[in-house]
Amino acid sequence: MEALTGVSKQGIREQIWDYMESHDLADFPRPVHHRIPNFKSKKTLLVPTPRLRTGLFNKITPPPGATKDILRKCATSQGVRNFSVPVSLDSSVLVDLIVVGSVAVSEKGWRIGKGEGYADLEYAMMVSMGAVHEGTPVVTIVHDCQVVDIPEALLEDHDLTVDYIITPTRVIATGCTRPKPTGIIWSKVSCEMLTKIPVLRSLREREKRAGKDVALQAEPGSQCPGPSTIRRARDIPQSHAGALGRSHSPLQGVDTQLAATVRVENLPYDARVRELKRALQELGAVPLRLTWQGPQHRAILHYADSAAAQQAASRLQGLHLGANTLRVALGQQRDT
Repeated sequence: MEALTGVSKQGIREQIWDYMESHDLADFPRPVHHRIPNFKSKKTLLVPTPRLRTGLFNKITPPPGATKDILRKCATSQGVRNFSVPVSLDSSVLVDLIVVGSVAVSEKGWRIGKGEGYADLEYAMMVSMGAVHEGTPVVTIVHDCQVVDIPEALLEDHDLTVDYIITPTRVIATGCTRPKPTGIIWSKVSCEMLTKIPVLRSLREREKRAGKDVALQAEPGSQCPGPSTIRRARDIPQSHAGALGRSHSPLQGVDTQLAATVRVENLPYDARVRELKRALQELGAVPLRLTWQGPQHRAILHYADSAAAQQAASRLQGLHLGANTLRVALGQQRDT
């Protein structure tokens, strides 16, 4: 925009308003005159998948013509489930800015989280994906009381530092020069973490193929799961097609009501119904109704017809929850 002319505040206001209107820069409400202008930054919002259960992060995609109420819902955990799509490890994503939460932070950029290490791990995973680099700014938003002195001796090589601290009263540029993590430090990863985070197993397999050292944290007596992925029907080799039985051929001699159900078995003992629902949503296999039979380590998925059940059974082949590979089959007998 050309240099502003006029010597009064109102003259400057009018020039800005005219420019934004003539270039269609302002968002609702319009016209922009006599208002604080609203405008879209045209940035894509990526949010970490809760506890990294089904992937690294999701892309928020509000529905067309979304109202303010819908946009507010998009920013909630329920909104993330309803209005987002997962971002695969192979997606060419470049993150411009990272916003991370903190329990405490120092003006030097040292950060302390809640102790579970997810923010540090998420950053390391993004580095491994090529989504961020050393120059990607990291911002944390905290209350003034959370800005305290933190001894540098407390920091470890996997800890994420921040470049900017935003509080209700200040914007602090930390000028932090401590190197950020350059990837996943596998010797810090436990078998328990690998069991709980399927995408971490996929990254480990990828880095292993690249010749990197992926030896895990030593835990006597522990057994780590091998790499796993959630595979859709198009990824299932033809040699495995027979495992689905009638899912690839007309159903004969099967009760039509039962043919519209899918049995999911071998659920982990600590599995939660919400975890299965998230996986079903990710794979596009959401049923009309779900009967949870946790004590029997299984669930029954009810679909509108046999075709929908067959499609769901195909998509669910190879699905993992925790360390368990689930057994999936079309309903063939009545539950007692």
